[in-house]
Amino acid sequence: MQAPIEHKWSPYADNGGTCLGVSGEDYVVVAADTRLSSGYRIHTRSCSKVTQLTDKCVIASCGMKSDAITLHKHLKAKIVMYEHQHRKQPSVTAIAQMLSTTLYYKRFFPYYTFNVLCGVDHEGKGATYHYDAIGSFERCPYTTSGSGSKLVMSVLDAQIDRENQTHDAPPLSKQEIVELCKDCLSSVGERDIFTGDGGEIFIIDAGGVSKINFELKKD
Repeated sequence: MQAPIEHKWSPYADNGGTCLGVSGEDYVVVAADTRLSSGYRIHTRSCSKVTQLTDKCVIASCGMKSDAITLHKHLKAKIVMYEHQHRKQPSVTAIAQMLSTTLYYKRFFPYYTFNVLCGVDHEGKGATYHYDAIGSFERCPYTTSGSGSKLVMSVLDAQIDRENQTHDAPPLSKQEIVELCKDCLSSVGERDIFTGDGGEIFIIDAGGVSKINFELKKD
């Protein structure tokens, strides 16, 4: 007799990738890779994980790409409704709360996304928010999400927060933060097979959102 076969199916898939966000005094830097993969298969090398929501706010999502697309579409629709009602764009603080309630609303069948929301708040200061899949969030000076997040966080702790370092050092400039984000993604690409191909860096400040593209390892 053949043993019974248990068939399994999951509605979720992890498409990998890494994103990070770093807040400055009057700016935010967001970085993410562009690889979309499943297991050992690379589906595309040029899939952005970042969506611009307003003139001063972007969201980066790792996890399941189809859920991320749906989530970003719902957020943009809610922002349009907010603009029609209030005749202005929502602040990054308002969008942060809206994202939390949107994720919590789906808590019994969650969006399989792990989000980093970044922007410039009403005081002109950089804001970075980290989320879990069901809407718990906190504002933090820097954060990371995705398959390579454990590798990134230790670098950010050492280079930005200067944890457990005895000597004082001046805070990093905007350009140094951008270069640090590039180095983080490049280093993660050496160890994490789900991160690579290309990188995108978004810089948000009082002037709006600017974007930088750079290459990562393609193997």
